[in-house]
Amino acid sequence: MAISRMFQILILSLLYFTSSIVLAANPTYNIQSYGAKSGGKSDCSKAFLSAWGAACAATAPATVYVPPGRYLMRNVYFDGNSCKNNAITIRIDGTLVAPSDYNVIGSSGSWLKFERVTGVSIYGGTLDAQGANLWACKNSGKGCPKGATSLAFYNSNNIRINGLVSMNSQMFHILVDGCRNANLVNVRVSAPGNSPNTDGIHVQQSSGVTIMNSHVSTGDDCVSIGPGASNLWIENLACGPGHGISIGSLGWEMNEAGVQNVTVKTATFSGTENGVRVKTWARPSNGFVRDILFQHLVMVNVQNPVIIDQNYCPNHEKCPHQGSGVKISNVKYEDIHGTSATQVAVKFDCSKTRPCSGIELDGVNLTFRDKPATASCSNAGGTAEGVVKPSSCL
Repeated sequence: MAISRMFQILILSLLYFTSSIVLAANPTYNIQSYGAKSGGKSDCSKAFLSAWGAACAATAPATVYVPPGRYLMRNVYFDGNSCKNNAITIRIDGTLVAPSDYNVIGSSGSWLKFERVTGVSIYGGTLDAQGANLWACKNSGKGCPKGATSLAFYNSNNIRINGLVSMNSQMFHILVDGCRNANLVNVRVSAPGNSPNTDGIHVQQSSGVTIMNSHVSTGDDCVSIGPGASNLWIENLACGPGHGISIGSLGWEMNEAGVQNVTVKTATFSGTENGVRVKTWARPSNGFVRDILFQHLVMVNVQNPVIIDQNYCPNHEKCPHQGSGVKISNVKYEDIHGTSATQVAVKFDCSKTRPCSGIELDGVNLTFRDKPATASCSNAGGTAEGVVKPSSCL
């Protein structure tokens, strides 16, 4: 018994000693130590950047810590070119709040911008961009700035965002552009359904992006997928209000990177404008969309549950009406059920110059007001298997 007890004490002592070494080797930089004050009135941008700079200079994994409270932040640029540390965690227990005057960040493009960083993780916290006044300006038709994306990652690798809440963004909430290996988990996006251009998560020119266990309520696309996105995995997403999950708009440029290998599974759309959509401009392009899987989706009173729109041309402006040049192929819709808010629940409006091919329907069951819905096809080819309601028009 004595030997066993001594062994337990030895093990506990070793664990304590080891953990003490790890804590000592992995420093934490509290933004309050660099002058940040909570309350949401004092500009904490310089304090945050000072803590970031200290973490970048550390030779071991480091943490930038934001304690509970509200911290006013102007535009902040996190430059990876001058950062030697590839393992920085930003732990947020409080709220970062943008200035109430939307002009302060409204013309900058991004509020919190990370560029060329590697191994950055953001855990917890809330971003409140206070975008309501800018939305009102846009909706009034007055001249106002375009607005800033709340959190943007450019040309970065091995990014992780876990447990973040983004509220009331002026424009996009989260942007992933030119990145490799980004994981967004337990993210919550919140903005009213009438907030313009407030896409929840936008991904473009990026590969290896995963979005899981997240909830997006906003005024535009819950997730929008732009040119150059590949190997994208979206799972267990709740969307609504919003415009659904959209691949596109694509094909604005003649030589534009395509979208491929996208999986969307186990998602619920509630009262959204669209469910899953592929959208391309009605203009010449060499782009493509291929190898897409939409699987295990629930539609609850969705206006356009399943839609391909290759004749996108708002207000009939800047479109030569020559047909979309984006080639859409190998798109599978499997186990999609629920209710449509319009009679046409499945609509494939494909390009007259480059028709859709390889569309697969398997186990689609959508109704309209407890009645049979309908499907519409134009320039679309493919197959249907299992129960397909409305009846396939492919």
